[in-house]
Amino acid sequence: MTDSRSDQWPSYEPLFQPPEDHDGPYLWFAFQGGRMAVLPGSDAGMPVCADPQELGLVVETRHYLGIYDGQHVYAAELAADAPLPETVEMENLRNLYNAIDEPLAVLAGRAYQIKEWDLNHRFCGRCGGPTQPRNNERGRVCRVCRRTSYPPISPAIMVLITRGRELLLLRRKGAEPTRFAALAGFVEPGEELEDTVRRETMEEVNVRVKNLRYFGSQPWPFPHSLMVAFVADYAGGEVKPDGVEIEEARWFDAAELLERPPSLSIGRRLIETVAGKLARGESI
Repeated sequence: MTDSRSDQWPSYEPLFQPPEDHDGPYLWFAFQGGRMAVLPGSDAGMPVCADPQELGLVVETRHYLGIYDGQHVYAAELAADAPLPETVEMENLRNLYNAIDEPLAVLAGRAYQIKEWDLNHRFCGRCGGPTQPRNNERGRVCRVCRRTSYPPISPAIMVLITRGRELLLLRRKGAEPTRFAALAGFVEPGEELEDTVRRETMEEVNVRVKNLRYFGSQPWPFPHSLMVAFVADYAGGEVKPDGVEIEEARWFDAAELLERPPSLSIGRRLIETVAGKLARGESI
């Protein structure tokens, strides 16, 4: 089973350099740190103009992202100390993830990650020399040792374990009493994704799994993750939370209702899709 909703999204062509003949107005994802500029009451929600300076915004860096639904798109970092015009509000990106259309939220996440990478790699991590953008790809090269850095991606797995029509969900430490989710963890160096699934399930809930099936993936820009989701069958072991990251873990019948992760999270889609199939007696 796979999650392929993005096939129905507006077209997006990722590019790192604008075509010579590209025309405005452009769609701008403009940030001050982790907050993004929005225009309350406007149709687009985000600035659409030739340059954010038209709106009174002071841009420090800008990055061309490509063409979304026929419109050229830019990411920008705004000056931290510049006053904002009354027509513009800054909203936390995490909050906006559930307030704007999902394709735009994903593109906003891409914009945020690229501008953050650029800000964090102005100097070489090996020799300390200054870096400059490469002209043939999205990367920054050191002027001294010539080492190139690229936008980082941290892969992580998510797995929903089933036993008959039951789902194994867990509650992390500090989460609300009704906030259960699928198991997740970061991939370690040298691991295959399947190895990570087996290691994380044993470490966090003392469970063995079998019959892994790919469900889907989702970029998650907090800070720069790629979540790869699976479904797996229970293969043995007494469920026992590790007591460090996981406070509670238990089996839920597919028909039970519970608070789930935010609507744009692949975790919610994973739980709803699998629970729905099991409740209807369908195979997964």
